[in-house]
Amino acid sequence: MKYDKRKTVVVVGNGMVGHRFCERLVALDLERRYRIVTFCEEARPAYDRVNLSKFFDGRDADRLKIACRTWYAENAVDLHVGDRVAAVDRERRRVVSAKGVEVDYEALVFATGSAPFVPAVPGVDKKGIFVYRTIEDLEAILAYAPRAGSAAVIGGGLLGLEAAKAVRELGLETHVVEFAPRLMPRQIDAAGSKVLLEKIEAMNVRVHLGKSTREFLGNGKVEGLAFADGGELEVGMVVVSAGIRPRDELARACGLEIGPRGGVVVDDGMWTSDPEILAVGEVAVHRGTVYGLVAPGYEMADVAAANLTGSLRRFAGFDMSTKLKLMGVDVASFGDPFADADGARALTFEDPFRGVYKKLLFAPDGARLLGGVLVGDASDYGTLLSVFKSDGPLPVSPGDLLSTGRGPALGGAVDAQVCSCNNVGEGRVREAIRDQGLKTIAQVKECTLAGTGCGGCLPRVSELLKAELKAAGARVDDHLCEHFPHSRKELYQIALVRGIRTFEALIASYGRGLGCETCKPTVASILASLWNENVLDPAHATLQDTNDRFLGNIQRGGTYSVVPRVPGGEITPDQLIVLGRVAKTYGLYAKITGGQRVDLFGAPVHLLPDIWSELITAGFESGHAYGKSLRTVKSCVGSSWCRFGVQDSVGFAVRVELRYRGLRAPHKLKGAVSGCVRECAEAQGKDFGLIATEKGYNLYVGGNGGARPRHADLLASDLDEETALRYLDRFLMYYIRTADRLTRTSTWLENLEGGIDYLRDVIVDDRLGLAAELERQMQAHVDSYRCEWKAVVDDPEKRRFFKQFANTDDVEPGIEIVAERGQPRPADWPDDFVPVESLGASGAVGPDGGERSWVHVGTVADFPPDGGRAIKHGAAEIAVFRFASKGEWYACQNTCPHKREAVLSRGLLGDQQGVPKVACPLHKKTFSLESGACLSGDRFRVEVFPVRIDGDAVLVELPPAEDMGRLARLPQPCATACP
Repeated sequence: MKYDKRKTVVVVGNGMVGHRFCERLVALDLERRYRIVTFCEEARPAYDRVNLSKFFDGRDADRLKIACRTWYAENAVDLHVGDRVAAVDRERRRVVSAKGVEVDYEALVFATGSAPFVPAVPGVDKKGIFVYRTIEDLEAILAYAPRAGSAAVIGGGLLGLEAAKAVRELGLETHVVEFAPRLMPRQIDAAGSKVLLEKIEAMNVRVHLGKSTREFLGNGKVEGLAFADGGELEVGMVVVSAGIRPRDELARACGLEIGPRGGVVVDDGMWTSDPEILAVGEVAVHRGTVYGLVAPGYEMADVAAANLTGSLRRFAGFDMSTKLKLMGVDVASFGDPFADADGARALTFEDPFRGVYKKLLFAPDGARLLGGVLVGDASDYGTLLSVFKSDGPLPVSPGDLLSTGRGPALGGAVDAQVCSCNNVGEGRVREAIRDQGLKTIAQVKECTLAGTGCGGCLPRVSELLKAELKAAGARVDDHLCEHFPHSRKELYQIALVRGIRTFEALIASYGRGLGCETCKPTVASILASLWNENVLDPAHATLQDTNDRFLGNIQRGGTYSVVPRVPGGEITPDQLIVLGRVAKTYGLYAKITGGQRVDLFGAPVHLLPDIWSELITAGFESGHAYGKSLRTVKSCVGSSWCRFGVQDSVGFAVRVELRYRGLRAPHKLKGAVSGCVRECAEAQGKDFGLIATEKGYNLYVGGNGGARPRHADLLASDLDEETALRYLDRFLMYYIRTADRLTRTSTWLENLEGGIDYLRDVIVDDRLGLAAELERQMQAHVDSYRCEWKAVVDDPEKRRFFKQFANTDDVEPGIEIVAERGQPRPADWPDDFVPVESLGASGAVGPDGGERSWVHVGTVADFPPDGGRAIKHGAAEIAVFRFASKGEWYACQNTCPHKREAVLSRGLLGDQQGVPKVACPLHKKTFSLESGACLSGDRFRVEVFPVRIDGDAVLVELPPAEDMGRLARLPQPCATACP
């Protein structure tokens, strides 16, 4: 066995600070003198405890991880997960873990952090009492919350208010209990606390100040709190978040010097009373202070790593200035926020209408800034902090330094701090972007470390990146496609302001070319959102992707699914019988969907009007399962049947779904209404969700349960139905106005600058003055709604375009059907590609056996403008396309060579750099209608045929019908490389 000459550093604790120490030691130990061994008591490596509450957004612990396990392996860090150090033998310089692992060390680093302070009062061991410290704590809270109904958070400081926000967003009636006479007593003064209190209570959170908990009440489980003043508070759950205490028990046991109030005593180099042991983070007490923030912990870790590698750095204390967003309210303090008690002079500003309070404290002569408090608006925090930390005199007079809502203080003249966690200023970020050519937020984070701590500075980092890129002449291209030099948001505004109602008018004035499979459906969606005209009206029909054009989701074999609307999931026995009869009559596959309705698969396009005629007669209407529109509003049975229900969730879900049915949006929309906090309808996993409370409904937005699950954010609490609908009107229309194409509300909200707090300002507080207009637009949609399928069933002109072929009433099965579990399903697809050598000696599969002739395939009116239809010629199907906008016609085989489905006639037409093309509706493979070559980079081609118009007759030059058979299902290889 090879002898390892490296010195061993054992790191006890793998939280944020412990991991930071490992990172810095790896970076600084260029000679690789040290072997690092770290013990992690929790079941997972270091994660972002500062943003612990984000665990509720999707409930995915991996989203909080700071580094993957692979990082430790790649950097030769020996990581022991789920194992804590149980003993330290200082004499032998050895640690022993709870699992019996023994490691000898040359240096030992305590990074054990802190533990929550829990008051030692009677009843503290009852069920339903939790701390708020780890992911496991949050998982336990989540599991218990549905049976609680209400909760009290003990602690009105930073940690307590963060916990209160999380509890409130679980739908519980929330109380905050604070021992001091004001909130955040260590950070803000009485006036600032009053403003914060008013904002928090406006969110239906009850705050109890000056309360000392004497006992936890209840029989086996917590049922309330008893206070020292004789009062009581009835709650079903308690979360204790009333401060921290250093986890110094291991250091005590091995005889290290401990501070009078706990914590391992360290000097400026982070060394303890043992010259071989260091301590960093919340377990360390430096000059009598235990630092409870991550930024000083990171600085301690940097100092300790530097000293081990010979750099001799010193920790001289740390400014405890901080900027946070507590329950959606900006709160910041810096320097000494209470310096006025020692003779400092104060300048204050208060706006009770906006809920803003600012206080700046100056030296008596006004020459230096000593501290400050900002509540409700902390936009000047970075600038003020930089002025406070500077050694020179104030750059302006004290009065000019106090911004009062007229713009940032000093107009950006000071190099403001951006990231307090890593002490990064604007100048450093700007310089890195310019000098190193950074283009993305991820690159800026990696290069400067800005934004890698709590993440609160990322909006400002994003602003700096955009500003520098713009200054350098660079820009992020947000054009929709080659045909429109505008974003979707800009096109929406253009169509709204100019009153544009057709694609033809929009591209003529603001675009170029013929359009494509990207811009046509996008513009069609915009026009439908604005004017709500029938999507199959002649001006709009061929803009639609195949799902909207034929009002059903295209499936295997070119068949479609049939999904009638079942509002709120409520359906009568007679309606169920109709669905069963229709499925049997037309040989359809039946399945219950996740949205509480019935999906019937396998309907050929020519039978869709007949199927829907029966369903509409039975009282059904379109379920819009095919569109980028409202799909369903799921519900539980609520108070109608459930013993726990507190509101009529079914009735409200039906009302919501009927209000927003048919609403076209950038992406599909799903909603839900739950009758209580047990959340059986999974409302917090939907684009919008309502959860019943005793007082009304809590409204959540921006959730997603798909490929990228996201927990929805609480927008507003305890709403009556009318107010909930009003906020929903505004939210949905604002999303439709501002989101990019194919962007779900979850992604849109994540990328929205200011996030849920900004959205709340717009929707609830009407910050932009748009509320009335958004409500008017939604009401116009509601008033103009008509069932799209009823419009087809009642209109012979619309129905005829559902015929399989333009030139015959014959029908051809699109796919082989097999039986499985008593129902029909399509046979498996064949291999994607047939080798050229298997197609004949010539390597060509085109119908070249006979002389071509002009074949009459219909009249001009049989083919929709700027669209296509299939015609039948012998055993083959040909797709004929009419480019009405340029007076040209094209034809090709109807079978897409990718999956060999006869569907190309239903594809969207357009051009690519002037070349006319069609996009297959199944997988969006695009083909030139001039050469047949694929334009998507695949080794496929289609056979093309000339078309001419003779008066009103449409003719296609085709080989004899008997020579067309081999064209029907074979893929065509390109003779040359596709572009």
